Amino acid sequence: MIWDTMTAIPPAQLAAFVAGGLMLNVAPGQDVFFASACGIQGGPRAGALAGLGVGLGVLLHVTMATLGLGAIVASHPGTLLAIKYAGAGYLLWLAWKSWRAGPEGPAARGSSGRWNIIWRGFLSNALNPKPVLFLLAFLPQFTNPAWGPVWQQILGLGLIFAFTGTLVTMAYGVVAGHAGHVIGQRLGLVNKVAAVMFAGLAIRLVAK
Repeated sequence: MIWDTMTAIPPAQLAAFVAGGLMLNVAPGQDVFFASACGIQGGPRAGALAGLGVGLGVLLHVTMATLGLGAIVASHPGTLLAIKYAGAGYLLWLAWKSWRAGPEGPAARGSSGRWNIIWRGFLSNALNPKPVLFLLAFLPQFTNPAWGPVWQQILGLGLIFAFTGTLVTMAYGVVAGHAGHVIGQRLGLVNKVAAVMFAGLAIRLVAK
């Protein structure tokens, strides 16, 4: 079973994977900026829920990598391009909604439905083609057929990466949520700041 396969991986190799994954997670990227934008706009709870949604999106990519679907998608540039522009369009839509939203009082912040915030986080990650390519390049480096079925190693390592990454992203969202509370009290520009961040993510996604 997968547990036997994972325990066959040398501890030093597993530790190197976890350390490498954490370094990548801590480095600010689209997931971190998205959760931060949600936290600034909706408060710590919204930031944490957005981070959780992002983590669920990572699980989708891990599943695709395990089943070999990620390699199929990566081999079709047109599919990657379609996913990229769909993701950019979604982020621009969020930016437009945030920019048009009026000032919110403390009671209103974070009042969006929890499932709606989680869903937004999931879509933000799921519509980003970069995790597909990243997992295909990163996970196999830490596998070895001598330790058991490679697909089980990819699944196990992917779950670890998704778990640690979700915790890091949620933490960013919570911290940004507290910062957003201060911004909202002093400047009243919470929605505008979030809109600029969402638009910046869309531009960043298309530009690369």
